[in-house]
Amino acid sequence: MLDAAAMRIIGGSLKGRAIKAPEGRNTRPTSDRARESLFNVLAHAEWAPGLEGVRVIDAFAGSGALGFEAMSRGAAFCLFVETDAGARGCIRDNVEAFQLFGNTRIHRRSATDLGPKPAGLRALFDLVFVDPPYHQGLVPLAVDQLVKGQWLAPDALVVAETGSDEPPLDLPGWTILDDRTYGAARVYFLRKG
Repeated sequence: MLDAAAMRIIGGSLKGRAIKAPEGRNTRPTSDRARESLFNVLAHAEWAPGLEGVRVIDAFAGSGALGFEAMSRGAAFCLFVETDAGARGCIRDNVEAFQLFGNTRIHRRSATDLGPKPAGLRALFDLVFVDPPYHQGLVPLAVDQLVKGQWLAPDALVVAETGSDEPPLDLPGWTILDDRTYGAARVYFLRKG
């Protein structure tokens, strides 16, 4: 488990700022190395939307590290989806520390039971991070909820993380644009179609 002092924003306007993370083992933050690598893919792949001005969902947010990294690199808005009260408290503390009040929202709901996108969230989302607990088969459930609830822009990109020892991700109707293994994590870059 990473301690809060070890977690930092890797790039962008908030580079070097510490990310407060929940205590205990209920969350598993994406390692700095994996986060840096996946944001390098997002910055340089020809199929990636870029981060400037995008609307982001950080599903199974935990500390919110992926969403905060996207905000630091130019995302316009991030919705943090998290059920754990301690994790939501850390996200709130990070929003305050980074002064991102008008550009973020915390959604106290399970990513596997999102329901329809609330009208108050306005535009659809361009980029979604789906980083659930490993070995529970939650990625397909969360992605299905994003589609059914009409959360996604037509060309939205989903970045999903599973354990590297899990069977390969199979999502009918989705194209795997790339996948990378970083230690215990396997990261998939997906687009509908």
